[in-house]
Amino acid sequence: MTEHGVHDAARAVERQPAARALARGGYVANGVVHLLIGSLIIAVAFGGRQDADQTGAFRAVAEIPLGFIALWAAAALLAALGVWHLAEGMLASRRRDGATAWGLRISEWGQAFVFLFFGGLSAAVALGARPRADQAARDASRGVLALPGGVVAIVLVGAGVAVAGVVFAVMGVRRSFRSKMSIPDGGLGRTVEALGVAGFIAKGIALGSLGLVLVVAALRARAQDAGSLDAAIRALLDLTLGPAIVVTIGAGLLAYGVFTVFRARYARL
Repeated sequence: MTEHGVHDAARAVERQPAARALARGGYVANGVVHLLIGSLIIAVAFGGRQDADQTGAFRAVAEIPLGFIALWAAAALLAALGVWHLAEGMLASRRRDGATAWGLRISEWGQAFVFLFFGGLSAAVALGARPRADQAARDASRGVLALPGGVVAIVLVGAGVAVAGVVFAVMGVRRSFRSKMSIPDGGLGRTVEALGVAGFIAKGIALGSLGLVLVVAALRARAQDAGSLDAAIRALLDLTLGPAIVVTIGAGLLAYGVFTVFRARYARL
């Protein structure tokens, strides 16, 4: 397909009311996933053994009656949101020029990858897979560390995740998420903003912790030290006041989940 054809396809997605409705549904699904992750993190702080990450959240849904239906719905909605961000990235040059357009494009495509990946993960769990993110991260790290330059590669990945965490935290502090939403005035608007601030900062801390775990595992050349968000949360438990920190992160992700459900209503799509 030519570049012109790609842009036409992206515009067709953007103009479809159904695509916009499905994208908003994707925000709801993403919010519910974060509510589950936040709950799992708080449970881990009090001694729970569940995996406090996306795979743990999807497996928890799979265990409830008719959970596979919810998983398929989440898969479809998250994939729809991923496609929406993919189309927005294609149309970035319409809104920005030069390097700024590429910055917007990379941001949109990064979000598209995340939502498409988790949509696929939800579908896999619906089909009966029971993935464990920690083990997958360790296996992948072991393979990468065996390659020339593997340590550098994992350090760069960890640093990238940590930078993403900083970006989320800064977005929370600066409330820059407001530029992508039409938040109402009054008490409801202030509540949505407060949830966004707490949620973005908490997610930033969680991602920063995960990035640090990956960097440390690479520098020690110990693949068994790598892991997912669950590994990062359990590492935090070993710190002074660790359980309190973990509970705070979990509560923040609960706030982020509620905020994301509101975002489904107020996002500028």
